[in-house]
Amino acid sequence: MSLLSPVIAIYEKILKREVLNSQIGVNHILLVLDESDLLPDGRVSMSISDNTKGLKRLKLFIKWCDSLRIDVISIYISVIREGVGRKLLDAVHRHLKEAVIAALSDVDVGASIAVYTDSSASARFINGSGRGGVKRINVSIGMGGRSELTKAVREIAKHVESGEIEPDEIDEKMIEANLIFKSEPDLVIRSGATRLTDFLIWQSVYSEFYFTDVNWQNFRKIDLLRAVRDFQLRERRFGR
Repeated sequence: MSLLSPVIAIYEKILKREVLNSQIGVNHILLVLDESDLLPDGRVSMSISDNTKGLKRLKLFIKWCDSLRIDVISIYISVIREGVGRKLLDAVHRHLKEAVIAALSDVDVGASIAVYTDSSASARFINGSGRGGVKRINVSIGMGGRSELTKAVREIAKHVESGEIEPDEIDEKMIEANLIFKSEPDLVIRSGATRLTDFLIWQSVYSEFYFTDVNWQNFRKIDLLRAVRDFQLRERRFGR
C-alpha cells in the first residue's frame, strides 16, 4: 500500500462531502472514450468474456456516479474509421457492443441501459429495477452527432414528403423530438486526451467540458469528484 493512500482516501471523502452538499447538482454526465480504452490494441477477436481493465473501470464509473446521485449517464465510444474496411468496422462495432452489454448487465444500479451502434442503427435495451440512483445509461458506439442529426433530418423529410408537415413548420423543437438522445448533458468528461468527438453535438452546446490527462484505465473516483466539483464552481452562461 502506498504511503499516500490514507491521505488520498481522506481527500476523497472531503471532496465527496463537498460535492453532495453543493446546491448545484449534475443531472446528466457524458463520458467520452476511445475503443482502445476498452479493448487494448484493437483486439477484435478477444472473447467477450474477457473483462479488460477498461471495462472494469467503466463499471466502477457507473457505481461512482450512482453514489453521487447522477440521474443519466451517456457514454460515447469513438471508433477509428480511417483506413478501416466496412467488414472490419462492423466487427468492431459488434464486438464492442457485446462486450459493453456483457459488462454492464451485472452493474446493480437499477438503471435502464440502451446501447446504440452506427453500423446497425439499433439499440439493445436492458431494463433496470428502477430502485433509484442512476436511472438511465445511454451508450453510443461510433454513432456521432452528425449521424444522429442526419437520421433526424431524414425522418422530418419523410413527414414533409407525405404532406404531414410544411417546411415552415420545422423548428428546433421538431428537430429535438427526432433526435435519439433527448437529454442535454451538464458535464462532459474526456479522459486521457483533449480531442473531442461530435457526439451529442446538438445537445451539448451549453455543456461544460472537463479534460484530464489521466488515462482512462487509471481513472479513479477522486478524478470524477474533481471533475464534478470543478463543474459546481463554474459560472454557467448557457450561451449568454
